[in-house]
Order: sequence, then structure tokens, then C-alpha cells
Amino acid sequence: MAVYTHLGAEDLARLIGEYDVGELVSAKGIAEGVSNSNWLVETTGSGAAKENGGGTRFILTLYERRIDYADLPFFLGLLDHLASKGCPVPRTMHDRSGASWRMVEGKAAALIEFLPGVSPTRPTPAQARELGGVLANLHLAAQDFAHIRANAMDFAASAAILEACGADALARIDPALPAMIAAAHDAAALDLAALPRSQTHTDLFPDNVLMLGDQVTGLIDFYFACTGPMVLDLAVTHAAWSFDAANAYRADCGAALVEGYQSVRRLTPAERALFAEVAKGACLRFVASRAEDWLDTPDDALVTRKDPMQFARRWQFYNAHGPGLLAG
Repeated sequence: MAVYTHLGAEDLARLIGEYDVGELVSAKGIAEGVSNSNWLVETTGSGAAKENGGGTRFILTLYERRIDYADLPFFLGLLDHLASKGCPVPRTMHDRSGASWRMVEGKAAALIEFLPGVSPTRPTPAQARELGGVLANLHLAAQDFAHIRANAMDFAASAAILEACGADALARIDPALPAMIAAAHDAAALDLAALPRSQTHTDLFPDNVLMLGDQVTGLIDFYFACTGPMVLDLAVTHAAWSFDAANAYRADCGAALVEGYQSVRRLTPAERALFAEVAKGACLRFVASRAEDWLDTPDDALVTRKDPMQFARRWQFYNAHGPGLLAG
């Protein structure tokens, strides 16, 4: 399970007591994720949360890795900004002093609204089309968010991570991985400065999307959100949603995602021209982060390591076929 720090029942009850959400009823560790500790929390639901239409279930996150606490006002403020504009994102629960996060066991913790829905395991074209429209709406709604955050996992960072891993260590994971170092440096040389920008999620995998049927009920896990090119966000989502478990490209889902996005916001000619190269860079980001996690995660950690070759193979697809994806 993705719970690095274990909190006892008394600690959890004391923490929940700092919020006006009622008393703790239960807390269960959540297995998904590799960067933070997460619990599904249920409370009695009394207090301001219930009065404001909130429920009795929340996600408690303890930030463990790759999170600069100085960024938390951006992440949590963006959620509140988007929620106020009707986007399907969870609200941040503020404690009794008005703070959106607290320190627990020397680590930052936040309590987030629980949203209904199920993450699709094999997205359909209809679901992909719906998500594309929701993502475009998010980009438009976020353009007047006042804060800015640089992308800490940009293409240059991916190249640096792979360099730090080293060719020998990467080869021990898979012999094809060392070639990704040079590819990452090529991606880092791309000039994306002139592309249209907004606040972006940049990690919109199916397990970060909640759906009921074909309706998106929640976009979650905004802890890689940043200010940057909107087409990069679309490319990350395309790479995450348009391939099956064997990394074969699903043209129906890929086309539907882009169609849904463009039904709300049309891509510019420059975005279309660079889409394949941006998608390749997006894949390399996950090759890098997963390779780093693979090498750094202890064997006895209660975390399932993700294979970096999954996105190396998707990079190979975009490298071979990507230039024609948005033709026409």
C-alpha cells in the first residue's frame, strides 16, 4: 500500500478534530500512488462541512516525496479556484484556523473532499471524448488563476533524472532504457515558450479521473499541476489514455480525446505541429520518474513499482507514428 508513514487511530482522530467535519469514524489506507501516503477517511459529517453540502468522506494526504511545501498554496488554491468555477475537482477542507494544510509527524497533511465515481480501467472512446472536453474547460477556467508555478518535471528535469540514474543502472531495468537519455536531451531542446499557456494538471492518468458511466465526476491528484503549455497537458493525457495494457495504440480513444478537447478549445497550428514531439517528451517524463522510483524504492516498501518501459514503448510509437496523429 502507498502508506509510507503510519498514523495511529489516536493521531488520526486528533488530526480530524482540527477540522469542522465531525468525528472520525474510520480511516483506510489507499494502495494507489507512489509519492504520498493517503487514507480514505469517514467522519460523522457534522459541522460546517455538512452545512455547506459536503459529505462525510474525505481523502487525507500526507506529503512524502517530490512535494515542496511552498507549492501547497498553489496546488490547494487551484483546487478551490476550479471548484468555484464548476469544474469537477475536490474542494480543499480548511481547518478551524482557515489553513488548507497542517504539519503532522513533521510532514504536511491536507484533507480533501471525496468525490464519487470510479476510475476506468479500459477507457472507452466516449469516456475519452468526455474527458477531452473537461480538460479543455479546466484550461479555460484556470487561465485567470493568479498564481504561477513552474513545471518541476519539465523535459530538462527528465533528462537530468535519467542522467543521474546512469546508463548502467537503467540497463539493469531494461536494456532499451539507456537510449532514452539522449532522447530526453532532444526533448529538453524543444522551444515551447510561444505555445498558449494556462494552469495544467500534467498527470491525468485514468486513475486520476473519476467517472460514472461516460460522465466525469472528478479530476484528482493535482500535485504535479503547474503553469505551462496546454498542449503538454493534452499530450500527457493522450499518452495515458490511448494505449492498451500491451502498449498498442488505440486510435479510437486517441482521436476521441482530441475531438472532445477541440469541441471546447481548438488547438492552434503551432500546437498541432508540435504535438508528436511534445507527446514524446511527455512519455520521457514518466520513463524518468518511474526509473528513479524503481531504483530508489526499497524492496520491502509497501508500494508497487511501475515499469518505466511502459512509457518507453509509447515513446517509440510517437517517434514512429506521431507526426500524422493530428493531420488534417
